[in-house]
Order: sequence, then structure tokens, then C-alpha cells
Amino acid sequence: MALQQIVEQTVTGLGYDLVEIERCPGGLLRITIDLPWEAPTEGAPVLPEQFITVEDCEKVTRQLQFALEVDGVDYKRLEVSSPGIDRPLRHEQDFIRFEGSVIDIALKAPMGAAAAGQVSPLRKKFRGLLSRADSGGWQIVWSDEPPVKPGQKVSKKRAPAPVQVLGFTLDELRDARLAPIVDFKGRGAKSGQMPG
Repeated sequence: MALQQIVEQTVTGLGYDLVEIERCPGGLLRITIDLPWEAPTEGAPVLPEQFITVEDCEKVTRQLQFALEVDGVDYKRLEVSSPGIDRPLRHEQDFIRFEGSVIDIALKAPMGAAAAGQVSPLRKKFRGLLSRADSGGWQIVWSDEPPVKPGQKVSKKRAPAPVQVLGFTLDELRDARLAPIVDFKGRGAKSGQMPG
């Protein structure tokens, strides 16, 4: 059986979602897991988001070690972890789950002649707020305005940087991840808002 199948069957059989499998130098096999997600139903109470624990990783590690040994998969070290703050977005369901979050995307090819406004036609990497496009696809919205530093005075006469919008399909993406934004000021700011 192929590595992908062994890992996927083991992880989903234990009630988790497989996010990523990586074979790294030195024989390291890195498996990233997450808790299953279902779209909230209308009228249902909103439950607090749950996260992968060390116990979850240990449980999957023990089961994977056994499954990989039975199938004779060659590896030196196994690492099972949660996706972290820069979680990769791979499937349509990931984009639905994290709609309204700030993400980083990298396109397979530069935008070319389709680039409009202030964006370079050679640009491939973007950070913005993920949302549904009117066409039914996906888009990110951002402003290239530099963040205001604490104590800095901003002139009221200065025109704000224009808001940019880029529509994309999942086929056009080389990589998409949640933006690793950490707010050290506590939980006062709403999650999903773009920084400054």
C-alpha cells in the first residue's frame, strides 16, 4: 500500500483530518493532522474552536508507527504535529473554513497583463483577507498601506492607499496558508481582521 493511503487511513480511522505529509532529509517523516471541521449549521450554537493536543499527536504517532512497520515503510523518525498558525490551505473545504481570515498566497504564474492598479504584473505573492468572489470563486482583499506604528501621528491630509482585490481559483495557486499573525496585546482585537 502507498504511504499516502496508509497514513490517510490511519489518521482518518482515529477521527482526525490529514493536512499534510512531508518526507524530509535524514529520513524524517512529518505528518500534520487537524480535528475534523464541519460548516456551522444555521441556528446551531457556535462552539469554541478546538485544537490538536499533545495527546492527540501521541495517539496518532503510536498507531502510525505500527501501521508503517507492518507495511515496511522506510523512515528513520516520525513527527506528528498540529498545523500551527501558518496552516496550509489545500482543499476547497479549507478555504470555506477560513473565509474571513488573513491568508498568504503564492501564484503558480505572475498575474501578467491582468494586473491592474498599483500591482506589479510580475508579482506572485499576496497577503489579504480571504472572501468569496461574486463569480463564486475566491478572492483576497488588501491594502498596501504601511501599518501605523504606536505613537506615530498620521496626517489627515494623506490619501489612504487604495484597496486591492485579486480573484483566483485553486488551480492557479502554488501555495496558500493562513498568515502567521500574532497579536501580543491579548484578545481585544477581532480575529480575521487585517492588521493596521
